[in-house]
Amino acid sequence: MPTAILNGPQTTGRQYRNLSAPTYAARTDINTAIAVRDGTTLLADVHRPDSDGRFPALLAASPYPRQMQDFGAPAGFIEAGVTDFWVPRGYAHVIANLRGTCGSGGTFGFFDAQERRDMYDLVEWVAAQPWCDGNVGMIGISYFAMTQLEAAVERPPHLKAIFPLAVTADLYEGANHHGLLSSSFVTPFLAMMGLTSERSDELWRSNLVGLARRVLKTPRLHRKFATLNGEAAMTMLRQLLRLPHDPHPWDDLWLEAAVKHPARDEWWEERNLLPLLENIDIPVYLGCDWENVPLHLPSTFAAWKALPHKACVRMGMLGRFGLTWPWESMHTEALAWYDHWLKGRDTGITEGPPIRYFLPGADEWRTADAWPPSQTPHREFALRADGRLDADEGEPGNRAFMVLGPGLGRVKASDIDPPKTLRWSTAPLSEDVDVIGDVELRLVAAATAIDTAWMVTLQDEAPDGETTDVTAGWLRASMREVDEAASRPGAPALPCRNPRGVPVSEDVTYRIPLVPNARRFKAGHRIRLVLTGDDQDPATPAIMNFRHAGVGTSSLNTVRSSSRLLLPVLDRPPLD
Repeated sequence: MPTAILNGPQTTGRQYRNLSAPTYAARTDINTAIAVRDGTTLLADVHRPDSDGRFPALLAASPYPRQMQDFGAPAGFIEAGVTDFWVPRGYAHVIANLRGTCGSGGTFGFFDAQERRDMYDLVEWVAAQPWCDGNVGMIGISYFAMTQLEAAVERPPHLKAIFPLAVTADLYEGANHHGLLSSSFVTPFLAMMGLTSERSDELWRSNLVGLARRVLKTPRLHRKFATLNGEAAMTMLRQLLRLPHDPHPWDDLWLEAAVKHPARDEWWEERNLLPLLENIDIPVYLGCDWENVPLHLPSTFAAWKALPHKACVRMGMLGRFGLTWPWESMHTEALAWYDHWLKGRDTGITEGPPIRYFLPGADEWRTADAWPPSQTPHREFALRADGRLDADEGEPGNRAFMVLGPGLGRVKASDIDPPKTLRWSTAPLSEDVDVIGDVELRLVAAATAIDTAWMVTLQDEAPDGETTDVTAGWLRASMREVDEAASRPGAPALPCRNPRGVPVSEDVTYRIPLVPNARRFKAGHRIRLVLTGDDQDPATPAIMNFRHAGVGTSSLNTVRSSSRLLLPVLDRPPLD
């Protein structure tokens, strides 16, 4: 039986055994109506083996067009997994639309409590179908991963395991980076959902779309999609902003997220699953790619810490192009997971340490029993007045940069203007340095405005000057208060509910968490830190091209050499 040819890494560097072979033909039931408890009807496409038997099912649910999940385009909403991989191997693949999207009834609530109840009902409906053997898992990345956690916290009895790669468990964390709105993502994302949700079923299933699908799946073109990154997807989303769409509820949701609720409050807390993860009692396989710094990577580690590990919890961290669109990677790993938990096969997926991660720079797989790896101490680097990153602060001093508010841009910068960006670099490294775990900047700085932004990017600078963005951190100065529980070195800082102005021209110590990451900085390379207060300039680093709304103030920001970058450096990297 022919099966799909997939892009991307398929495992975390392991070989598995007893995996289901592709032996079944497929049949599909489109636009299947599913009534949830309040009477609302959701729509799903059901792809299943063309056989009279009963099979385990994998549910994929999102606001994205279910009709397009096999389209094969490098679009950020094709994330449900490859039907042609799962069905031949004896799984039903049920792709459902959330309420208010693509023909499903009701109004989309954007990760609210109603969405969680709907997920419970969807799981139980799938389990009750005559073609299902009662064992249900879930599949898909990004929003499809988010609905997996939504279902799991509701504990439907027939949900046996989940595989949420690239998940966001706290919507505030995905939309706001410590008080700074991720505007270049939130705005086009909601516009894209509005545009796709109101397009008709006739369009998605038209002959023209079918022809495009066949072209996109030609092997030569399909292979090119294996190395398209998040920046390409953001470019596509911004193009969609030019097309008209019904403002309700999409523009309403934008107002809620971007304008009405700038800080954590009850609206956001309804959309925060982290306190609910302790309710999960089924196996969970987390994972993400290291490049997904501004969206899903933070929640991957937050979920790892919040989940109860009495059930089996595993995590696989991927290198560059580990998760691209259409999502096809890690299917063999997921098959080993679901063959074990839904079919009772001995695949070997639960053997060995619970964490496997790819180490960029070394380009090899590593293992760990905990995250961050317990043997990782933090090494301090001073932000020296001469622009060096070094263990020795040298002569105390400072450096300054300028942030301009709206309307203050110049046609030509003056020679006396302070820079808009500051950089600090180590000397060329004498040996390989493995940075693995939580990263933090302890910034001592003064601002001439009552509020400003701190945007930090950690880079790897090669001997030829080429730089690679590794990770980043952000903090709105007025959101600088942190939880007392997060006071230990390396722990993530949390923005306060009530902003507090900055004392003008006075030194303040800020704890700016950078998103946890892993990287080998090779001998001869430099570790570089970039600091700015506005990332709208295309010349300013922005991982995946995610950029932020400005604070709106003009300020001269002065950074003291007593500031410290805390890096988790492995002195003796463990062998796999």
